[in-house]
Amino acid sequence: MNETNRLKRRLNLFHIIAIGIAYMSPFAVFDTFGIASDISSGHVPAAYIVVFTAILFTALSYGKLVKRYPAAGSVYSYTKNLLHPYVGIMVGWVSFIDYLALPMINALLANIYLSAALPGVPGWVWIVGLIIIISILNIFGVKLAASVNMILVVFQVLIGIIFIFLTYHSITQGPEHFVTLKNLFPSGKEFSSLFTAAALLALAFIGFDAITTLSEETIQPKKTIPRGIILVASFGGIFFFTVTYFMQSLFPDVSTFKDIEGASPEIAYMIGGNLFLSIFTAGALFSVFASGLAAQMSASRLLYAMGRDKVLPQRFFGYLHPRFNSPVYNILLIGVLALIAIFLDLETATSLINVGAFTAFSFVNICVIVLFFKSKEQWTLGFTLGYLIAPLIGLGFILYLWSSLNIIAITLGISWIIIGIIYLAISTGFFKKEPPKIDFQEQEM
Repeated sequence: MNETNRLKRRLNLFHIIAIGIAYMSPFAVFDTFGIASDISSGHVPAAYIVVFTAILFTALSYGKLVKRYPAAGSVYSYTKNLLHPYVGIMVGWVSFIDYLALPMINALLANIYLSAALPGVPGWVWIVGLIIIISILNIFGVKLAASVNMILVVFQVLIGIIFIFLTYHSITQGPEHFVTLKNLFPSGKEFSSLFTAAALLALAFIGFDAITTLSEETIQPKKTIPRGIILVASFGGIFFFTVTYFMQSLFPDVSTFKDIEGASPEIAYMIGGNLFLSIFTAGALFSVFASGLAAQMSASRLLYAMGRDKVLPQRFFGYLHPRFNSPVYNILLIGVLALIAIFLDLETATSLINVGAFTAFSFVNICVIVLFFKSKEQWTLGFTLGYLIAPLIGLGFILYLWSSLNIIAITLGISWIIIGIIYLAISTGFFKKEPPKIDFQEQEM
């Protein structure tokens, strides 16, 4: 690979963890608590245990693949090399809408939060402002953006710890009791609702996979990225469970809230008054900002990998700024596309994320299964468990999530796939040309 068209290794494990957590947006746990508690009949912590256990199998699959293909393209690179170049292109195409939709969602959330505080300012001002700021930070280089994310993530975690402490204090001072192991999980007919809630909460873990797009910019990626994946997913599982454990203990019945879907500000006010509500709102805004920053960063790397492979026009998508070593054109393009958020609502943008994320998760597990059958290693028990059984479990859970998608998500997904097939057919002379493969041995340096 040409050294002048190569991403430089600048990120360490702490950078990777911060980016993954920021993308995952820890504050999402507060936004989904009310509706998840209603669906699961007051068993949100158990639902997080279920979804974390299930998603961990997919996280392990990512870890296996990034050791073999430490490239910026993530699932695009894996499927292109293990399945077929055309399959890789289509998977990369569909996965991209996940990375594109998240900046839109964060812009919409920023608009919601800030418009509530300053109703006199037009909503589009907040959307445009957020996108401009994250675009500038990403243009100035991955290390600067990662360092900003580290600060924002630390602030969010501190607010989460304060939230837990205040909730604990409210429980010990009131008539409520802590959830015990005996009533942590539902029984009888309520058990099916646990999986329905788990499907909803699975979106909270979208982000641990985004760090695989930064493999080329990571020091010792074959060690750092797999560790980062597991640590980010584990942090999410522990943080989400702990927060909702105390919330569920304090509020076993969410029907008492004025707004179930927007219960978190009401809880923040009840446990800490106006002062903590202000701090909590600031944390929510930082979460939105950090997640948007990480999402744009990841999306630009996916487009860069496809541009470098000439799947997309190389002069534009495969360009790196000579000073900042960042895919500037991709960053600007994603910023412009994210402005579509001005015309979207949250439900539509969330549907886009579902399709992109579930596609990536599905094919990552399929790639590991293919590796199992292609491998010349002896099929020992450990190898079979790691490369066949575990990804099959992960794929099974993702297929269950596919069945939970609404008609909006399915329609948007099919439309996006059709556009991708048309582009692929035209760009390859109706499937007569294949994109070049990358020499991954060279990228291990």
